[in-house]
Amino acid sequence: MPHVITQSCCSDGSCVYACPVNCIHPSPDEPGFATAEMLYIDPDACVDCGACVSACPVGAIAADTKLTDKQLPFIELNAAFYPKREGKLPPTSKLAPVIAAPKVATRSGGPLTVAIVGSGPAAMYAADELLTQRGVRVNVFEKLPTPYGLVRAGVAPDHQSTKRVTRLFDTIAKQAGFRFFLNVEVGKHLSHADLLEHHHAVLYAVGAPNDRRLDIEGMGLPGTGTATEMVAWINGHPEFTDLPVDLSHERVVIVGNGNVAFDVARVLTTDPDALARTDISDHALAALRSSRVSEVVVAARRGPAQSAFTLPELIGLTANCDVVLSEADHALVIADLAAETDPLTRNKLEILAKLGDAAAPLRRPRIRLAYRLTPQRVLGDDRVTGLEFGVTGTDEVHTLDAGLVLTSIGYRGKAIADLPFDDDAAVVPNDGGRVRGASGAYVAGWIKRGPTGFIGTNKSCAAQTVHRLVDDYNAGVLSAPVHKHAALDKLVHSRQPAVVDAAGWHAIDAAEIARGGEDRPRDKFTSVADMLAVAATAPKPTVRQRVLAGLRG
Repeated sequence: MPHVITQSCCSDGSCVYACPVNCIHPSPDEPGFATAEMLYIDPDACVDCGACVSACPVGAIAADTKLTDKQLPFIELNAAFYPKREGKLPPTSKLAPVIAAPKVATRSGGPLTVAIVGSGPAAMYAADELLTQRGVRVNVFEKLPTPYGLVRAGVAPDHQSTKRVTRLFDTIAKQAGFRFFLNVEVGKHLSHADLLEHHHAVLYAVGAPNDRRLDIEGMGLPGTGTATEMVAWINGHPEFTDLPVDLSHERVVIVGNGNVAFDVARVLTTDPDALARTDISDHALAALRSSRVSEVVVAARRGPAQSAFTLPELIGLTANCDVVLSEADHALVIADLAAETDPLTRNKLEILAKLGDAAAPLRRPRIRLAYRLTPQRVLGDDRVTGLEFGVTGTDEVHTLDAGLVLTSIGYRGKAIADLPFDDDAAVVPNDGGRVRGASGAYVAGWIKRGPTGFIGTNKSCAAQTVHRLVDDYNAGVLSAPVHKHAALDKLVHSRQPAVVDAAGWHAIDAAEIARGGEDRPRDKFTSVADMLAVAATAPKPTVRQRVLAGLRG
């Protein structure tokens, strides 16, 4: 009874190190790890111990006999990753090599103290890596009153298993030496110089917050936007609650066919009653209940073999939604399949080849995948009425009527004040996380490497950065804080009296879960004012607790 990794794999590698027979690959030390669409269990090597099940932070692993019908394709997908051995036994002689935690050398003048800017996966994994050493202090600064970044606001609400990784982050945040400074924006309330005066180092894990924009005529008309903004609106991100989303037209067009495009298309065509059992925002659910959208077209410039979505996401999409192709696009799939030799791409094409015909009558809202369409201009005067495409590689023009046009063509990092920035690559220039030309500054996650990988990919990325940081600390390169530990609290409260601490976040968290009742994991607050009002009800530390905290400091 081998175990199987399924669609919700976050690729953080915890299962790799838990496995006693080295049967989960690619592992973080292997070249293909950073770009792998998911991890895979070798069915011949698996000894059914279940260690990987306990280690997985998102519940993506189950025995092959316990899979749902929709998960059954993952049995073959896991096995297909491993070549046939012609009767030879798989290599099960040793554990995967574990990257050793960085050892912090003891220094006079107090422990290593690090500020982390951002609270998403890269930030939390970095904090966890630092706190493997006793005495280290980590202060996490986040501009919203709630932590965890894209896991809270960027993962589609119908992917609740993926959001389970926040349980791991909650555990990290409870470690001694960890502190939250939420509702504090670095660059507004505090500067980089302020943080360096109170810490040995500042590690930025701020992601890639901007969308890559489509530069064609008509973008900017009412009814145009980005899939990323749409996901934030669906998830109740406070900065996107007022996004003007008009679902009164029968068709939505999404330009770009990556996983985020799939997320939006899936939510727009899913029965609202099913979404009502998730943590979707109330305003999005209300809009979807009155939606007239019957088709979402996911359009790509290139052909089927170059599809940007991952195979696990395609399997999940086709298992839960009506997905169709036009006759012309089906012919493209068949032609690509005949010429393709890469096994992973062939798997995608084989699934695409079995999709239904777009000419068939509509039974329920559906998703249509469209290929070789290059957007030329958005149609409409006062608002969007459609999108004009050129058929890639020809002079042919194709027009689609639409009431909403979204782009999903990638993310882009944003420059950080007082740090260098590579405008072409949209990252902070760095060597393994060590910022070039800025002593004491480090980066992890997408602002370090660009928008690649998945939630768990940030674990190995953050570990690399932390090793560089600790090496510098041990070598005496990092300057000691010029202020005492207690001075940071005074500074933050003087600049931002509405700072939210861990107790405030726990109050928000508990209130959201209570609002969700028995049917929903939580009902989110979508305004900062409401979040702060709830955070203010959190119990304040007693005099004894403050004294003990001061002594520990």
